[in-house]
Amino acid sequence: MAQDSVDLSCDYQFWMQKLSVWDQASTLETQQDTCLHLAQFQEFLRKMYEALKEMDSNTVIERFPTIGQLLAKACWNPFILAYDESQKILIWCLCCLINKEPQNSGQSKLNYWIQGLLSHILSALRFDKEVALFTQGLGYAPIDYYPGLLKNMVLSLASELRENHLNGFNTQRRMAPERVASLSRVCVPLITLPDVDPLVEALLICHGHEPQEILQQEFFEAVNEAILLKKISLPVSAVVCLWLRHLPSLEKTMLHLFEKLISSERNCLRRIECFIKDSLLSQAACHPAIFRVVDEIFRCALLETDGAPEVIATIQVFTQCFVEALEKENKQLQFTLKTYFPYTSPSLATVLLQDPQGIPQGQWLQTLKHISELLRKAVEDQTHGSCRGPFESWFLFIHFGGWAEMAAEQLLMSAAEPPTAVLWLLAFYYGPCDGRQQRTQTMVQVKAVLGHLRAMCRSTTLSAKDLQTAAGQGTDTDPRAPAQQLIRHLLLNFLLWAPRGHMIARDAITLMAHTAEITHEIIGFLDQTLYRWDRLGIESPRSGKLARELLKELQTQV
Repeated sequence: MAQDSVDLSCDYQFWMQKLSVWDQASTLETQQDTCLHLAQFQEFLRKMYEALKEMDSNTVIERFPTIGQLLAKACWNPFILAYDESQKILIWCLCCLINKEPQNSGQSKLNYWIQGLLSHILSALRFDKEVALFTQGLGYAPIDYYPGLLKNMVLSLASELRENHLNGFNTQRRMAPERVASLSRVCVPLITLPDVDPLVEALLICHGHEPQEILQQEFFEAVNEAILLKKISLPVSAVVCLWLRHLPSLEKTMLHLFEKLISSERNCLRRIECFIKDSLLSQAACHPAIFRVVDEIFRCALLETDGAPEVIATIQVFTQCFVEALEKENKQLQFTLKTYFPYTSPSLATVLLQDPQGIPQGQWLQTLKHISELLRKAVEDQTHGSCRGPFESWFLFIHFGGWAEMAAEQLLMSAAEPPTAVLWLLAFYYGPCDGRQQRTQTMVQVKAVLGHLRAMCRSTTLSAKDLQTAAGQGTDTDPRAPAQQLIRHLLLNFLLWAPRGHMIARDAITLMAHTAEITHEIIGFLDQTLYRWDRLGIESPRSGKLARELLKELQTQV
């Protein structure tokens, strides 16, 4: 508490000096300095109010004898009054200085002086006699006239900026770059005012023809911060311009998304989808330059976390939202797929981008074989493979991970011999770093497990223990190995789809989930399965009900 008091006193002296400098000179430099410090000053005012409200007015004057000067200087600074919640906090602070029962003329004078400041703040703008007479002559009261004046002024400037954007190299009709830069500087403290939105949008969309950016960095930062905090709402086109013109804003938005994902408990994929759409990232990513930056950040997150399932799931949800936005914005692609995925085969990207709902169910297996052939050619044929190695092919494939889940379901639901191409596809999805020999070994293991599962389907008795034994889950094999992850996911699919799998599902999952890591893996699998079924409309009522019950039960255990 004592430390807080010392910190506040130090801050008080700092801001008193700042306000004095701002008050003495109204130059471009002081205005710029004011705009740079608005957020910090508002936070200081908030701390000051928290301290003042615990004191009576006499204690306030004793503790901060120049508090009146500080608040008065702030009240007469138009940049401070216009910024966010500063006006409201100033009113709170002034109210703390009022003597509810003045005991002498000095206290009465102080009350009167504070009331004058409050009146000034509440009027927002002072009107001289001539302006007041003019507005009255037009039939406007100042309270009606000035908001209308602000709105018309903003719309006029926005219109001028749009014309400036369209005029191109017609220098006679273009707004001077210095004026555009000045407008962006003036807008910084006004950004959260609803009437200023058209001007903010026009500034973002208006591209100058100068070799360097003319809008102020503080403007970009303030706009992006206001978007993140939901204090303003701009169309996606304006947000795209912001992120294209100021890369740090796009990077900060991505970090903000990751922070929300990390700080939220039990992030189901539906919730992740809401976060992604709310961030506007998937919509803005229709522009290839933004998609490439976002995708590169996902790539780094994937490498830093060693392929964490949560990151893979987020990439897949983002891709689904991006594809939806792409289809909504472009009936035909304005950009080739090569601009979005430059390091992989365009034909592979094209087939993965297909909506499985648009493919007849009888052709799903054939499509999976085609995907496998394209991937295998890129990964194993060194003469044709990507110069950046198998990782690029895998990184593309995990964007559309629903195809891997569909491959597992197709293997379980088919009575025929499992196709080698589909086995390879799953082995590659779960073990992209495996060599050819190791991947072949995984395919042999999976084929054997599938044979056991088909035999169990024909058996008259079915038990969780038998299922565990048949799948080799009771051995000393590392449960984190790619082959074991793939086998576990096949078992979970078996429990959901097999005619009598529901009967042993709870017992089987209890045997499987013998570590917290595997429990989280099973939770992720069930959530992802339900999410995909909901999107594709292929969920059977019985399987869906069982999956939801199991998911809820496991979530209560962790």
